[in-house]
Amino acid sequence: MCGICGELRFDLTAPDLSDIRRMMEQLAPRGPDHEGNYSDGPLVFGHRRLAIIDLSERSNQPLVDTELGLVLVFNGTIYNYPGLRKQLQDKGYTFFSDGDSEVILKAYAEWGAACVERLHGMFAFSIWDIHAQRLFLARDRFGIKPLYYSLTGQRLLFASNTQALLAAGGIDTSIDKVALHNQFTLHAVVPAPRTILNGVRKLAPGTCMEIDAKGERKGQLQHKTYWQLQACRPKKTLSEFEWIEAIHDSLRTAVERRKTIADVSVGVLLSGGLDSSLLVALLAEAGVEDLLTFSVGFEDSPEEAGNEFYYSDQVARHYGTRHHKFHIPNSEVLPRLPDAVRAMAEPMVGQDAVAFYLLAEQVSQHVKVVQSGQGADEVFGGYFWYPRMQAETGSPLERFRKHYFDRDHDEFLEMIHPDYHGDDYTAELVDSLLGLPGADEFLDQVLRMDTTTLIVDDPVKRVDNMTMAWGLEARVPFLDHELVELAAQMPPELKLKSQGKHPLKSIARGLLPDEVIDRPKGYFPMPALKYVRGEFLEFMQDVLNSDKCRTRGLYQRAYIDKLLQAPEQYLTRIQGSKLWHMALLEYWLQLNVD
Repeated sequence: MCGICGELRFDLTAPDLSDIRRMMEQLAPRGPDHEGNYSDGPLVFGHRRLAIIDLSERSNQPLVDTELGLVLVFNGTIYNYPGLRKQLQDKGYTFFSDGDSEVILKAYAEWGAACVERLHGMFAFSIWDIHAQRLFLARDRFGIKPLYYSLTGQRLLFASNTQALLAAGGIDTSIDKVALHNQFTLHAVVPAPRTILNGVRKLAPGTCMEIDAKGERKGQLQHKTYWQLQACRPKKTLSEFEWIEAIHDSLRTAVERRKTIADVSVGVLLSGGLDSSLLVALLAEAGVEDLLTFSVGFEDSPEEAGNEFYYSDQVARHYGTRHHKFHIPNSEVLPRLPDAVRAMAEPMVGQDAVAFYLLAEQVSQHVKVVQSGQGADEVFGGYFWYPRMQAETGSPLERFRKHYFDRDHDEFLEMIHPDYHGDDYTAELVDSLLGLPGADEFLDQVLRMDTTTLIVDDPVKRVDNMTMAWGLEARVPFLDHELVELAAQMPPELKLKSQGKHPLKSIARGLLPDEVIDRPKGYFPMPALKYVRGEFLEFMQDVLNSDKCRTRGLYQRAYIDKLLQAPEQYLTRIQGSKLWHMALLEYWLQLNVD
């Protein structure tokens, strides 16, 4: 895990190195172990390293292969790199390091852009071809690793977060009105290539991009999608038992891969829910001893408990893990909120973003790598809204929006200043995504969209941003692409059995206490940001009534006033605070853009 950045100029002048230094300062938390840069005419790379594999200086980056004429900056982990290394050695390549980074360089030399199809893992990287004067960028299949860029006039900038791009200067920070509609309809998900800022774009998951510094294609971005998820039944019909066994084997392999490919200790973020608890069970099943587990909890509210220690304690006792519990009072949450928001590459409204930030701070003092349970609900149908959508009638869009959109288009128009009004952009986007070929049934369409698009810019981005803010690598076995490809072929009614995630519950039976398996679906609880009252309400009032908010003029004052009069009455369809959504975006802009 690392932070990467770079600049390519099309006027063939040398980039200003002070720009790259400012970018690297913004990436420092992502890579506390080493920093380096590389320049070649119109190109400059910057890298901050978090050393996980091959801890020696031979794997420091930017990684330069003078024989091949290639230079790499890379963020992520390639789990199949030992096998790829052996293939490349058999083809005559020699290696000067022992890590996964050099394997990417050699793979690119051998297979070109098609090398990404052979990489199994999470990654965002860029390769500079010294001879061709060509820049190549790629992102993993589920966008687990971020890659932002800005194409402005005579230069391309790229980086692991928005803050690094902004630090370089010259970025258009006006609001993208299509992204604004997504932000307030899909609970802060803005699908690639857009972001909330017109001048910042992001490479889509499962996509690579090339750009030449000279020649006929100079300055033109060439995109290629190298992977798409199919959600169709296999030719061979499987019984329920065969499906469960196949998923168990694939999940076991995914967990094993993420355990062994590291030269440091690997822990687990144990929330107390089924997903993270099952990871503990599978690691124990794989023979891991002295496993470190970590849980965080907050103050209760009258409506909701602020922790799930009751369940996580059971799992920790059951497997004898070295368990660490962190209880954080509300008095510590609000003072840390600015730091958490500054760590967001894009504004994120999920209440557990702050929780992950505070948890990662503590966990990073014990380990450098953790496994986490993100993706299980989307892949295996765990959320309460899936059966409700399934029971609806109407078009796929109508069935989806009724149980998922945060607000309908009319309410968006009531909330947002007329300067940002337009079409129902989110409905158009969702309709097109649901309608893509390669999905047999309605729920296949929904789960595929969730897994390949919505999850990328909600829980996956949240975990990356909040853990990497403390130099902590989070690995997500449930988003192993071979596991997801298998699960996508499974009949959706099998996933919805047992009130959702039936395959995982079946696998867990006998491995985990029944009380953990059969409990209602839980969420990372942080009641203070869900039930808006007291000092948290005062904070949101201050943000939305600030001079900066009034001057920016994104929101219509009548709508703000309506929500402030009864903040706890205005919740989204999936129970998010509409007031928090508005305050968070404005606060993110104040801290990161203004």
